[in-house]
Amino acid sequence: MHTSTLIIVLLGLMSLAYYLGRKRSLNLVSGRVRDLHSLPSYYGLHTALWCGIPAILLLVVWISFEGSVVTSLVVDSLPQETQNLPPERLNLVLNDIRNLATGDIVSTTVDENMQQAADHYAGLQSISNMAMFVVALSLAIMAGYIAHRSISRQQRARNRVEKAVNFFLLSSSTLAIFTTIGIVLSVLFESIRFFQQIPVTDFIFGLEWSPQTAIRLDQVGSSGVFGAIPLFAGTFLITLIAMVVAVPIGLLSAIYMAEYAGRHFRSLAKPVLEVLAGIPTVVYGFFAALTVAPFFRDMGATLGLGVSSESALAAGVVMGIMIIPFVSSLSDDVINAVPQAMRDGSYGLGATRSETIRQVIVPAALPGIVGGVLLAVSRAIGETMIVVMAAGLSANLTANPLEAVTTVTVQIVTLLVGDQEFDSAKTLAAFALALVLFVITLALNMIALHIVRKYREQYE
Repeated sequence: MHTSTLIIVLLGLMSLAYYLGRKRSLNLVSGRVRDLHSLPSYYGLHTALWCGIPAILLLVVWISFEGSVVTSLVVDSLPQETQNLPPERLNLVLNDIRNLATGDIVSTTVDENMQQAADHYAGLQSISNMAMFVVALSLAIMAGYIAHRSISRQQRARNRVEKAVNFFLLSSSTLAIFTTIGIVLSVLFESIRFFQQIPVTDFIFGLEWSPQTAIRLDQVGSSGVFGAIPLFAGTFLITLIAMVVAVPIGLLSAIYMAEYAGRHFRSLAKPVLEVLAGIPTVVYGFFAALTVAPFFRDMGATLGLGVSSESALAAGVVMGIMIIPFVSSLSDDVINAVPQAMRDGSYGLGATRSETIRQVIVPAALPGIVGGVLLAVSRAIGETMIVVMAAGLSANLTANPLEAVTTVTVQIVTLLVGDQEFDSAKTLAAFALALVLFVITLALNMIALHIVRKYREQYE
């Protein structure tokens, strides 16, 4: 029995519990809602929560411990020589057993002991799933029945439901905070390990990036070169090109839709424009690599310019197209938030529509527009797929947009691809890059939020 099936059944039971709880509350007062402490819907929600939450919590705990328990039982059934293997070898054997039990490809020849272990694993997994299904449904029915029978006129169902909702919201916020703290600390600790091997000054101010390290000490380039300046230069170059494309087009389209376009055209154009935001970045990458980059290369050859097959210009232009809906949507919201009284006052003084836009609306909306642009810059800095497919992997320190460059995010992906040992400077460099990139994007977001906050305080 799949977990998704169990969740669907639990949701169905919760819906039934809501209906029965609401119906019972109405029956207690013969339909006179004013005689109840809370609205009938709260009694239904209270019954549904009691029906679903205990079973869902049990399901989470069960899934958390199921894998380790089943694996422990399978290990106990293995031959003694297999159990005495080193942890790394034993993990490989267990992985093959799981793959064999689920029908996946195994890395070794399947013998009788492995087949028996796989059958044992599949049997234990089946028993666990069936037991989880029965126990969870039993708990849901029992808890729902108790909550249903406890309904009375004076029951404070609304207070209990609101407390449950507040607890859920608080738990979600706390989980998000601790997740963020965990990510930051993990990146920070690994970066400290990197800086213990590579000086901070060499990393931040170095002009050459070549993280490849040799296996033997006598090989050339065994220490690697970890100067991050070429990476950040390429990142800012592509981001600058993207902003040159996205900001004018996005801002002008927002001004047109907010001030000039009719209601019918706006209702059609705005959704069509925002469709660009829903296109996966890998599609933009294919578009850049197969269409835009060859176009720029052929155009450069026509003009006598040497344009690389993978250039910062192609990646930046396509990235700018991707960010246009982001800039346009934020700018449109900010422009529409300018009070109508400011427009009316400008028209009353004899200004035309274009003069009102240039001298009143845009200056009034400028803080919000700048905040939206900074948020778009953060979005561009973190983009990876377009750069991988259109700009290449060469860490060139150049300001020429016609040459191939790379970005920080691309190098992070490159350094962590494949079987890597997290004890070499090559792999740890990814965490150092991530830390610096995190600080940069955090600063940009803080500046943007500060500007937007000042703007909102001015008009709210």
